[in-house]
Order: sequence, then structure tokens, then C-alpha cells
Amino acid sequence: AYVMYTSGSTGRPKGVVIEHSQVVAMLSWAGRAFSHEELAQTLAATSVSFDLSVFEIFAPLSVGGTVHLVPDNALDLIAHPGRYADVTLVNTVPSVARELLAAGAIPPRARTVNLAGEPLAPGLVAELYAHPVIGVVNNLYGPSEDTTYSTHAVTAPGDARTPIGRPVDGTQAHVLDGSLRPVVVGAVGELYLSGAGVTRGYHARPALTAERYLPDPFSADGSRMYRTGDL
Repeated sequence: AYVMYTSGSTGRPKGVVIEHSQVVAMLSWAGRAFSHEELAQTLAATSVSFDLSVFEIFAPLSVGGTVHLVPDNALDLIAHPGRYADVTLVNTVPSVARELLAAGAIPPRARTVNLAGEPLAPGLVAELYAHPVIGVVNNLYGPSEDTTYSTHAVTAPGDARTPIGRPVDGTQAHVLDGSLRPVVVGAVGELYLSGAGVTRGYHARPALTAERYLPDPFSADGSRMYRTGDL
């Protein structure tokens, strides 16, 4: 379907090859996780160089919604608030959400805010819920190698912690030790992802693909799991 380039922690760009089936799986989940009313007028403010844009553009279109394309980035809402008065869903990173709050630039119909790409502070969650319009704040996590979103948590205003939530439909998450064995609850391990969102691999980088996309020991169908590097 497309190749998304990401530098990750190395600084050297690598092209993640995403197939149509993986995009369809993500969009199918989105159509179940978010109501038509939420997706009806979705803000698309992320550069198409980043995978959040795939959700912002195609999730609303897949259910007959409208996409509000932003010329530069989400901070355009501060400069031109009237252009985005109909937006019902804002999908962005926590640092931008904080700027929008501080500037009073949350669209007046934006009941749902999706946050991903950065750690989410409980204080920001509380501030968002204190806004008179916002009713739902979602915390989402996922690398490009697992097609945008892998886990999803609906937050609450009094949360002392902001976990990344449960795997989205069709995704399995495993916290494993160095021998690929599940760790006990509360122990530190590395997060591996498997299921419908795991992508083909890195374009023209077979060695790196073999290093990060491993045979899934928890599946009998020969599928693979992605090693995120996150603890």
C-alpha cells in the first residue's frame, strides 16, 4: 500500500513496507472503536510523512466522514480557529494538545481527543477533561511497523497513571524476557507485537528485517512478531 520512512532511535531512515491488508485491519478496528459521530469531522493535521496521518485521513473516509486537512500542522488551529469549528475529533501528540489548550484553540465541537507518539502525563489528561467540550481522551500507542496503532486506552480524568491500554482488535502484545519467555506480572520485559498489523518489513533491508521481525512462538501459523525495543 505504501512505504513509511522512520528514523527510530538510530537516526538512519528505514522504509517500513505496509501492505493493504494491514491498513484494512487498522481501519476496520477504527470503525468499531470510534462512532460515526466521532469520525464525522476529523482533523488531519499530521504530516503524511508520519503514520498518524493514515488514521486521520482514511478512518473518517472509510465511514463516510469528512477530513479537515490542515496546511501546516495542528498549530494552525491557533492562527485560524474559525476554519475548524466543525471538527469533532482531534488526533495529535500530547505536546501539541497542550499548546492548543493553552491558546484556547480546541475546536468547539471536538468532543474526542486522540493522543499518541509521546508519553501522556496524567496532568494533561485532567486539563483536557476540564475543557467544557472534551468528553473522551484516548491514549494510543503503536510503531509504524505495526501499522499506526497497536494499543488503545480510554483515559479518565482522575487517573494517576496513563497506561497504553489493551491491544486493538487483531493485535497481540507480549512482554518477554531475553529468551522470548513471558515475564511475570510487574517485571520488566520488552514489548513484542503480533497479529494483523505486523508489516512486511523494511524496504531493501533484509538483515534489519530479520533482526526486528521474529517468528512468533505463540502462533502455529508461521506468522511473525515485531520487536519494539520498548520496555
